Amino acid sequence: MSRRSGILEFAVLGLLRESPMHGYELRKRLNTSLGVFRAFSYGTLYPCLKTLLANGWLIEEPGNTSEDALAAPLTGRRAKIVYRLTAEGKEHFEQLLSQTGPDAYEDETFAARFAFFGQTSRDVRMRVLEGRRSRLEERLEKMRASLARTRERLDDYTLELQRHGMESVEREVRWLNELIESERAGRDLKGSATGGPAQQDTTSGATGGLPRAGDDPRPDTPDDTAT
Repeated sequence: MSRRSGILEFAVLGLLRESPMHGYELRKRLNTSLGVFRAFSYGTLYPCLKTLLANGWLIEEPGNTSEDALAAPLTGRRAKIVYRLTAEGKEHFEQLLSQTGPDAYEDETFAARFAFFGQTSRDVRMRVLEGRRSRLEERLEKMRASLARTRERLDDYTLELQRHGMESVEREVRWLNELIESERAGRDLKGSATGGPAQQDTTSGATGGLPRAGDDPRPDTPDDTAT
């Protein structure tokens, strides 16, 4: 399985953990809530759903809204299929959430993992954030060394592009530092308030008011696509 396929499966399981959805809803949530999936189609989503069904992590159910019930006889189309997470699927997703190795904070995967921090325990969030920061600090050191070696041979525009890339990495490192400090402060406050170990906090407040995974700031659009 490719890394991108793995990220998509992770995101689908995470969204369905919140509530059952049909294909159109899933695609909309992937596009609007998880920017990493903006340029992505039904042709990518449905093979993923078939794989998750075959693994026993999802089940299909007929749509049960009044709109679905009326649409089928009037249009001749079957009612939309709703996808629901199984107990095995929930367990598998929780296992994926607990992973803190390099795959959790590489460029291709970090955004999707971060989007579901609202469902992730604080100790795992900390390890992922610290891993991401360490990876970027290594990258920044290499970029600075490379720039120092090649500065004299670069024209002004190439030099500016190099600086822009470094500034982008520096901004993300600063952002990660703020998130890590917020996580640490939340843990310390919990411990001092209760007189004991910090309790697990999977709300958005633990990351300084970040939105919960799956929050969709855009208004719903009419659903005129059947699965």
